Amino acid sequence: MNKTIRRASVFALLLVLALLIRATWVQFYDGKALADDNDNRRNVIETYSQPLGNIIVAGNAITGSVRTKGSDLAYKRTYKNGELYAAVTGYASQAYAPTQLEGIYKDLLNGTDNRLKTVMDTVTGKRADPGEVLTTIDPAVQKAAYDALGDNKGAAVAIDPKTGKILAVVSTPSYDPARLTDANTAGAAWKKLNADKDKPLTNRALRQPLPPGSTFKLVVAAAALEDGLYKNVDDRTDSPDPYTLPGTTRDLKNENKSAPCEDASIRVALRFSCNNVFGKMAVDLGQDKVKAMAEKFGFNDDERDVPVRAYASVYPSNMDKAQTALSGIGQFDVTATPLQMAMVSAAIANGGKLVSPHMVSQITDSGGDVLKDYDDSADTEEIVSSSTAEQLQSAMETVVKDGTGTNALIDGVTVGGKTGTAQHGENNSKTPYAWFTSYGKSDSSGKEVAVAVMVEQSDAARSEVSGNGLAAPVAKAMMQAALK
Repeated sequence: MNKTIRRASVFALLLVLALLIRATWVQFYDGKALADDNDNRRNVIETYSQPLGNIIVAGNAITGSVRTKGSDLAYKRTYKNGELYAAVTGYASQAYAPTQLEGIYKDLLNGTDNRLKTVMDTVTGKRADPGEVLTTIDPAVQKAAYDALGDNKGAAVAIDPKTGKILAVVSTPSYDPARLTDANTAGAAWKKLNADKDKPLTNRALRQPLPPGSTFKLVVAAAALEDGLYKNVDDRTDSPDPYTLPGTTRDLKNENKSAPCEDASIRVALRFSCNNVFGKMAVDLGQDKVKAMAEKFGFNDDERDVPVRAYASVYPSNMDKAQTALSGIGQFDVTATPLQMAMVSAAIANGGKLVSPHMVSQITDSGGDVLKDYDDSADTEEIVSSSTAEQLQSAMETVVKDGTGTNALIDGVTVGGKTGTAQHGENNSKTPYAWFTSYGKSDSSGKEVAVAVMVEQSDAARSEVSGNGLAAPVAKAMMQAALK
C-alpha cells in the first residue's frame, strides 16, 4: 500500500471514529437534554396523554382532567373552585410551566416519578399511574378567608399551631387556573392576566413581602423579654413620649395622641400600639438582638418551603439608630409575608415552639399507599421560652379585649392579636397596608388556630384604613371556621 492510500485510509478511519463518538454523545448525553427540553413537544404530548393525578382537599379532589377534541394533547387539566384554591394549586398548563403544587409535584402527578414505578413498569417501560397530593387545607377556613377578603386586594394564611398544618392560603384578587390549561387559549389568557394592574397571578400570601407595621412589635417584645431588658409585660418601660429618633430632630409619633404611651408597659404599649415604646425598645436592644429574634421566627430565610418556596421576609442590617427605631415598629426596610406573621402568632400560641408550617400532609401512589408523610416529619423549634410565650399571650389577649383588636372577639374563644397599619410610599403618601395577626383557642374543644391577614388595598378611605377595621374581621371569620 503506497503512502498516499495509507494516509487516506487512516484519515477515513478517524472520520468514522469521530462520527461514532458524536453519535454516541448525541444519543446518550444530548439525547437526554433534548428529551428534557421544555420546548420538546413530545414531552407535552406524553404528559397529557393520560389524566393527571389529583390535588386533594379534605378527601375531595379539587383538580381533574378532561378529554380534549381535535388536539394531539389527549387531556387537559380542570379545576373545581379554581379561584378559591389558585394560591394553593397553581396551574398545570399545556402551554406554560406548572406552578405551586402543580409544579412541585409535576412528576408525581404525571406518573414519571420513579417512586411510582412497579417492577412491571420498569420492565415494559410503561408510564406509571399518577399519584396524588393530599393537602392540609381546611375548605371551611379557605372559603371563610376568601369570602371575607372579598373585593379587597390582600392575602391571608391560617396555621394549626400544634401541628404546623397550613389550613388556608388565600390571595386576592385571584384567577381561575382553568384559563391557562388549554394550549389554544392559554396565550391570550396569560397576556390578559399579566396586564392586569391588580396582579392576580401574584401569590400575596407567600410571595409578596410588605411592611408589616405594628404587627412586628410582637417580635421586638419577644426580644426584650428574652433578653431580660424587661422582666414581664407589666413592667414600666423607659419610653419618653414624644420619642425623638436618635441623631435627628424628628419625633416618632403615636397614632392615638391621647394614649398613655409615656413609659408604658409592654402590655399597654401593645394595647394602644405605642410607637415610642417599641421604637426606643429596638434601639435599647440594638439591631443585632432584634435581628436574631426575627430570624428565630423565620425572617431572612430564603429557603422556606411549605413546600412552595416562600419569599423571604426581611429584617435589615447595617442600620443607624434612627433606622433601628423605625424597624422596631415594622417600618423602614422590614418586610413580611402573611405566612411569616402567621408563624409569629403560631409560635406564641404554642408555648414558644414553632412547628414547621406545611400545606401538604402526604403524597401517595395511585393505590393510596403513602410515599411520604409530611406531618410526621415536621420539625419543631423553640423560638422563645414558655414563660415569654405566656406573657405575650396575655398581652395579645388584652389587645383584643380592650385594645385595638376588638373586631376579632369571638364568644367562647380566647383570642389574642395584634393590629398593624403599615405606611409606605414617598413621605408615607400611599394608602397604608392593614394587618392583623392573631391566634384563637376554643374554650370548649381546645382547638387552636393562628392567622395573619394583610389588606393591601380596599375601597375604604385612607383615614379609615386600620388593622382592626379591615383585617381583623377577616381573621375573625377564619378563626370561627377553624374552631367549629
